[in-house]
Amino acid sequence: MGVVTQIYDTPAAVPPTRLFKAMTLDFHNLFPKLVDSIHSIVFTQGNGGPGTIKKITTIEGDKTKYVLHRVDAIDEANFVYNFSITEGTALADTLEKVSFESQLVEAPNGGSIRKVSVQFFTKGDATLSEEELTANKAKIQGLVKLVEGYLLANPDY
Repeated sequence: MGVVTQIYDTPAAVPPTRLFKAMTLDFHNLFPKLVDSIHSIVFTQGNGGPGTIKKITTIEGDKTKYVLHRVDAIDEANFVYNFSITEGTALADTLEKVSFESQLVEAPNGGSIRKVSVQFFTKGDATLSEEELTANKAKIQGLVKLVEGYLLANPDY
């Protein structure tokens, strides 16, 4: 098994408290409304704290897929949320799991910076191409921007 690590920051024009609530605490309610391909997010174990497992079901075209999302750590006071995608039909065949460590910090402009470290645990001697890594980064940053847009359009959320 190999490990490939990707580290990046994503700025957002909303404060950490609002972005953390939307992307972490209310993720299971908000994302199915914002992301067309997400059909449902259900808790299969736990209540949101470490050890909680959420099943995320997506529908793309005529294909239904899922992943299991395990909460590894959550620290509301410091805006830390760590989780792993541990299995599922939407997890690439070359991956054992993918672990995310994220923290929101206040940006100088009153917004946020989402700091992320992603570890891809590959099966055997599988590798990830630069294109795959670039696409993953764009997807994750796109989700942050999608939530940012929602929060800017809905200031009372």
